[in-house]
Amino acid sequence: MNVRMNNEFLYQIFALLIAIILVHGLYVGLIRPAADAQLAAQALQQAAGEAMASQRTLVIVIRDFEQEACFILLLWALAIMGFKARRTVDEHRMLERQLIAVPTGTSVLPQDAREYSRNLEALPDQEQDYLLPRALMNGLQRFATTQSIPAASESVREQCDIEADRLDSELSMVRYISWAIPSIGFIGTVRGIGDALGQAYKAVEGDISGVTVSLGVAFNSTFVALVLSIVIMFALHQLQLSQERLVLSTQRYVDRKLLRHLAVPRQ
Repeated sequence: MNVRMNNEFLYQIFALLIAIILVHGLYVGLIRPAADAQLAAQALQQAAGEAMASQRTLVIVIRDFEQEACFILLLWALAIMGFKARRTVDEHRMLERQLIAVPTGTSVLPQDAREYSRNLEALPDQEQDYLLPRALMNGLQRFATTQSIPAASESVREQCDIEADRLDSELSMVRYISWAIPSIGFIGTVRGIGDALGQAYKAVEGDISGVTVSLGVAFNSTFVALVLSIVIMFALHQLQLSQERLVLSTQRYVDRKLLRHLAVPRQ
């Protein structure tokens, strides 16, 4: 478990660094030069007195630093959720395997629990860390120790509840990012409005170009941040749904493959 947590932490750090490098490189090499060229062309046309319609192309909408930060956080959150989604898919595939083979009409007695545990102990270390093998192992061990079917069932339920809480807590970073992106957008809004107010004297003199550019920064940053937060929340809810289905499917698997076959000899 500790090794997996350390690997996941390192993965998140490298994912953040890669997101920063990719997004910043794209902004420096492509987005900002293209946006600056379009804004300069529009300024020249306006200075020449030519009639023109202000164009809000994609590169202009996303050119500012707040939007860059939002895209970095978006890629980071998607990378984190992709890592967890891959593990969830692997655990779902584990449900398709026959980890415990109890012949039809056969009962599992407390003294048989050790024999059925050997198949689980023979799994690779990575697979033993999955929810299903742990739930089965806990159920068998509790049954062998207590010789009580309700105790074994309660042990499986507790294991699944703990796993559900753990999966939910591990998504706290993604939830923080989904909150941080709109906040960064609002920071851009405040910055843009502040710049616009600082150039109000130019607007009074008849030059409203600076004010319109600053207000564009304000509205564009909020627009981009809200759109990206919608994308993250959709992906997050899909991941949570898959994880909840994993826990419920595991409980049904253990009940069907193990708990219903348990039996205590009469004394």
